[in-house]
Formats: sequence, C-alpha cells, structure tokens
Amino acid sequence: MVLFIIGAALAAGLLVAAHWLRFDQDRSFFPTLLIVIAGYYVLFAIIGEQGVVTELLIAAAFTAIAATGAFWGLLGVGIGVLLHGVYDLVHPLTISNPGVPAWWPAFCAGFDVVLGAWVVYLSRKTSKNALHSQW
Repeated sequence: MVLFIIGAALAAGLLVAAHWLRFDQDRSFFPTLLIVIAGYYVLFAIIGEQGVVTELLIAAAFTAIAATGAFWGLLGVGIGVLLHGVYDLVHPLTISNPGVPAWWPAFCAGFDVVLGAWVVYLSRKTSKNALHSQW
C-alpha cells in the first residue's frame, strides 16, 4: 500500500510541475506519458532476458491507444492509463518477467490511477474542440 501511495504522490507532483511548466498544454504530453509508462515493462523484460516479445506486443497496444487518443481526444488516453494501472496489478499473476522489481507493480499502479483519473477528468471538463484549441 505504501508503494501505491508513493506512486500516486509522484504522479500528483508530476501533474503539478507539468501544469506549472505548461507541458500539459501540449497535445502530445499525456499520450507520450502513456507510451513511456508502457515501455518500462519492455525494459524490465530486456533486463530479465525473458518475455520481451510479449511485453513488446502489450506496449504496442498501449502505444496504439495513446496515438488514437492523441488525435481523437484525451478520454481515450485517460482510459488507457487507467487500463495500464489494471495491467500493473495483474502483471505479476499473468506474465513471467524476472526483470520487474518486486515493488514496481504497486508503485506504477498508484502512479497510473492518479494520472489516468486526472486525464479522464480533464477530458470531461473541457469539450473536445476547446481542448484541442488549448493544446
């Protein structure tokens, strides 16, 4: 639970910094975060020398969600980040990847829940046309 809270706090800090620096106004910011987040499991598979193809395919799916959301709206990106949080929780039960640190799934799930919830909130707060004009 502590790792989940640390991940959530890090996401909150990142969101505050991104807003202060105006990074969150760029259309590619949140989709890029989803792509990077998904890429960590590929890195861990390379480190663990196992499951690289499986992790690449899953990361490709999240990349497709991010790319689609980049053009069709933030709601898809937010849902994708939340889905990655679910993936974090089921990953240790479904995929053998010895490169994943034991603490990572809980930490990343906390990060993903806060980030995903915020992106969904932003997508609902602002209409699609107004949001794209801000980006």
